Amino acid sequence: MSAAAKPTIVVPVGATDTHIHVYDGTPLAPTALSKPPPQASVEDYRRIRAQLGLTRTVIVQPSVYGTDNECTLRGIAALGADVARGVAVVDAGASDTELDRLTRGGIRGARFFMLPGGAIGFDQLDTIAARMAPFGWHAVFQTDGRRLADHAAQIRNWPVPVVIDHTGKFLEPVAVDSPEFRVLLGLVETGRIYVKLAAPYETSKTGAPTYEDVSRLARALVKAAPERILWASNWPHPGREPRPDSAHLLDILADWAPDEAVRRRILIDNPAGLYGF
Repeated sequence: MSAAAKPTIVVPVGATDTHIHVYDGTPLAPTALSKPPPQASVEDYRRIRAQLGLTRTVIVQPSVYGTDNECTLRGIAALGADVARGVAVVDAGASDTELDRLTRGGIRGARFFMLPGGAIGFDQLDTIAARMAPFGWHAVFQTDGRRLADHAAQIRNWPVPVVIDHTGKFLEPVAVDSPEFRVLLGLVETGRIYVKLAAPYETSKTGAPTYEDVSRLARALVKAAPERILWASNWPHPGREPRPDSAHLLDILADWAPDEAVRRRILIDNPAGLYGF
């Protein structure tokens, strides 16, 4: 599939990409472990969004910028408040004034990136979750899915909805009937925890084009709770060269969710409810 190819599936008006990053030369945080990818501006993403036929976008704060969310706020403003939202990185010391400012700028969640390069520690998460609850935010949580059992009780206690990133982010893909995956399903069964289907290339060992070891997990999640599944491109695919084809990644959703009505729910209804579109 060429870089300019369009998806072959029908992409409905209102479809949402719930996880992209933009980069604009903001100074890197002391915790950054990598450099921003090239060609990752808002204008670069506009071309990808048009190629994919998407309408709405959620910009997620890049880990390399730490708690400096200005790039993400600028990206939301550039794309337009009617079609863009954001997920910020804040620490436990963020003031109500700052949280209100971020909310007015389109932020609707806090990113809990709990892998090397993240800006906050597990000891801050409970405080942040409690602080952001009055603002209507949710948590976007990413760690090695094989460690979810270590954090499941903490996640269940947060007074906000939670999105588990990247199909659980099992750094070594697991079986559908494995104890590790059952922990994720148990969290989803609470009724307020979502899973974002994105970036199968980051963890798959079977590889493109079908990423079958990750795809079987995605299919099981869609079957278990289609009302709490999101989709994302993870553009601009940080750390991947050559970059995966975003149109192909959207087409894989037809395998994960063969029913068009379910795909519509994943692409439109679920993110609309969570992000307030």
